[in-house]
Amino acid sequence: MSDPGVVVGPDGLARPAWAATDPLLREYYDTEWGMPVRDERGLFERLSLEAFQSGLSWATILRKRAAFRAAFDGFDPEAVAAYGEADVARLMADAGIVRNRAKVAATIGNARATLALRDDPDGDLARLVWSFRPAETPHPVTYADVPTTSPESLALSKALKRKGFSFVGPTTMFALMEAVGIVDTHLLASHRRGTSGIWPA
Repeated sequence: MSDPGVVVGPDGLARPAWAATDPLLREYYDTEWGMPVRDERGLFERLSLEAFQSGLSWATILRKRAAFRAAFDGFDPEAVAAYGEADVARLMADAGIVRNRAKVAATIGNARATLALRDDPDGDLARLVWSFRPAETPHPVTYADVPTTSPESLALSKALKRKGFSFVGPTTMFALMEAVGIVDTHLLASHRRGTSGIWPA
């Protein structure tokens, strides 16, 4: 009998239900989700996409990821930090992305905050985010066992807000921590559990 938290695919690999059927989500789950991201640009992209995902499904964001990258200059923080009103208008007219003015403004503001962190004593964006890695990671058997926040995601949210970031609530930050390997919330029976090199299976 298979574990109730996972679905075994035709390839014999066990995945959570959310990553079991949609080819795009399956590829993302198998190759990217939960793998360590430690560079500024990579973290800025994922922080931005998590903010845009707020209130929407991750599948929606993933399907628009190429358009987001094109619209936001590959999430180069220096390029995005220089955006002005003409860029906001351009983004709000771009049907390929999520056209939410508050989230667009937050992404631009967060790019500027990212640049400011380069000279911050607490470290750049990557060092700051990774400094909130917990001592232990969850060990979920089913999807219901996966938390949506943690003391560390709450602390990271507060730290980023103090540094001028927005759309970085504790739930969004926990999703970021999952996505970039800071915590491992792969289900125990998943073929991806323990593959990040950060946490043992």
